[in-house]
Order: sequence, then structure tokens, then C-alpha cells
Amino acid sequence: MRDSTKPILTRRNFVRTSSLSSGAALLGLNHLGLLAASIASVQNSYADGKPLEELGFLNEGQVEMDAAFGSELDGRLYTSLSGLSNESLVTPADRFYIRTRASQLLPKFESWTISLDGIVAAPQKLKIGDLQAAAKPLGLHLMECAGNTRAAHFGMISVGEWMGVPISEILAYAKAKSSATQVLISGFDRYVANSVTSTAGASWIFRLAELAKSSAFLATQLNSLPLARDHGYPVRLVLPGWYGCACIKWVNQISFVDDSAAPTSHMLEYAARTHQNGSPRLAEDFMPARIEHAAMPIRVEKWLIADKLKYRVFGILWGGTGTIETLGIRFNPEEDFVPVDSLPAPQTAAWTIWSHTWTPNEPGRYAIRLALLKPALHSKRLDSGYYARTVEIANA
Repeated sequence: MRDSTKPILTRRNFVRTSSLSSGAALLGLNHLGLLAASIASVQNSYADGKPLEELGFLNEGQVEMDAAFGSELDGRLYTSLSGLSNESLVTPADRFYIRTRASQLLPKFESWTISLDGIVAAPQKLKIGDLQAAAKPLGLHLMECAGNTRAAHFGMISVGEWMGVPISEILAYAKAKSSATQVLISGFDRYVANSVTSTAGASWIFRLAELAKSSAFLATQLNSLPLARDHGYPVRLVLPGWYGCACIKWVNQISFVDDSAAPTSHMLEYAARTHQNGSPRLAEDFMPARIEHAAMPIRVEKWLIADKLKYRVFGILWGGTGTIETLGIRFNPEEDFVPVDSLPAPQTAAWTIWSHTWTPNEPGRYAIRLALLKPALHSKRLDSGYYARTVEIANA
């Protein structure tokens, strides 16, 4: 956790991190001129103010950030989010979160193949070299671990620029029989050490029609670089909008199955974290592991402006489909949610940075919580306060 007594802000940093101007550009409101004037006034007040410190979030884990640690199934890398800005929305590859590190038994790249089998006309092998040759840019996409928690400062979430091959092209190439209704995608899952935190068996079963239209792809590059071993080298599955547990790393098998297929151990391990109704007996009864709309604060700045203390909350909005016009924020359970000051709309990036100016009434601890106000949508994690974060205000 960052030392909350250490001044880390400058006026230049404020200008760099401010999301207000981009919010004005994207809102497209009839009263844009009035809004722009108001935004300019807020910006000027901060430009003339004195940055004091960045507050640390309370009751979160004492864990190493932005560096890989542990090994194999117990290996992790947690990404620090506090430095995000509109000019740095992409997570550097060496800081992209890791939920499981590469096995020490991982085969060499040159011999890697993907088996296409199951209910198909003729089983075959797909060579990694052919995948690499066919790879093309597929855009910026967010990935979040279904087990992203406060203990890790919610650092199991990142955005990368991917290259790969659309899974629809692979499915067409496999020539599945008409009785095939689902597809099992598996990754290499043998390890030297036994795990104390995870179950081996990285594989997920998808409805064939759903996977074909999901914009999923087999990725070979992240941020213009070949995948690192810990990120799935030489090939991983990416499903935009789905939790990372379904984005299988080290893909080595694609098998076509029918409706009788049972869920994999991996699916059952993540059933609760992907909001399933219990532990379904059949894979076809699993709901898609999609990320619902979510939002949380990532940084709280303390400023002195005209001899008064002001606090600036920056956060991110991600997941779901469709634009959120109004995001609500509150700082105490007894308060009503009020609209955040600046939320770019429509949301066109993999994650969107919002900001809000806050003047606490008195010193104390405050839990910052978000809600979807317009449209008024329900999101399991937001509704439960899953992404709420707490700060201590020493001076108000």
C-alpha cells in the first residue's frame, strides 16, 4: 500500500491525469458550451491549487504490486491501478496481471500444436507457426480475474492490445459434425509443484453458437510482443467481456462435444465467482462468464485550493454492454448516491476513467461506493459493495 503521507502529485501530473476535458468532448450534450465552461473552471481551480498527497486505501492486503512472485499455480502478478490516466490506458505487458504462472514443464515453442478433435469429420493438428502467420490486430481488450479482490488491491485487471486469430476461423477449419453443440478449449496443465490455492485443469466448455459470435480469438501477441510464458505463450484464448478464468492459457486442445458434456473441474472451481446458480450438472447449463458493469475508485488526491482542502476521486468504469450515462457515488451508507462530476459518454475504451470532487464534512473513515443511476441497472458486484474502497480523512 502506498505511504499516504508522501506527497506524490504535481500540477503537471494533475493536467496529465485529468479526465474532465475528454468527458466534455464525448458527452455530446446540447448545453456543451455551459458544461465546458464549468469544467474549465474546475480545471483552473486545481491548476492554481497545491497538491498535497495521495491517500492510501484501508483494509487491503500488504502485497507486492507490479512484479511477479510465486511459481506455477501459486504464481501471481498484481497490477497497480493508481497511475492510470487517459494517456496511459494500456497496461504494459510486464505489468499485465497474472493469475497463474507458467509450468516448469511447459513444452518448447517449436513443437507446439493444437489438437482439433472430438465430434469432427477428421481430427487434425494446428501448428503454432500457422497461427502466427495468420495473426492480425484485434484491438484493445480488458481482462479481469473472477477472483479479483480487495486483498490484492483489485490488481487482477488489465487492458492490452492483442493480436491473434478469430476463433470463428478455427471453428470453421475444424469441420465439426452437426451433432456438435459445444466446444471444449483446454490448456497445458501439468505442474511440478502441488498448489495450495488452485486446482489444476485449465479448460472451459462453451456453447458453439455463442463462441462463434463472441469475437473470441486465439492470441499470439500482447502489446506488439509475443506472449510471455506467464501470459500464455505461445497461444491463449481471449474472450472480450468474459472473466479471465475462461480465457484459457497455453491452449493445446479444441474438442467438439455435445449437450451431454459435464462441466470441467475448472468451471466448477469458478462457479461461484462467475455467478452461476450453484454448480450445474451439465456444461450447457453454465451461464456465460461475462463481466457485468463495474466501477471503483483507483486514486484519491488531497489538494489545497484557495486555503481550503479538496479531495479528488479518480476511478474506472468497465464491463457490461451499452453506455452508462450517469454513474452514482456515495461516501457513507446513509447518503444517497449523487452523479459523479465527470464520466465520458459514450464509453468507447476498454475501461473508462471518471473523476469526482469531494469535500468531506468531518474527519473520519469513508467507504466510497458506486452505483449505476442512468440507466438504472443492477450489477451483482456493484450492488453488493464488492468494489467499495475505504479512505481515512484526517482533515476536512
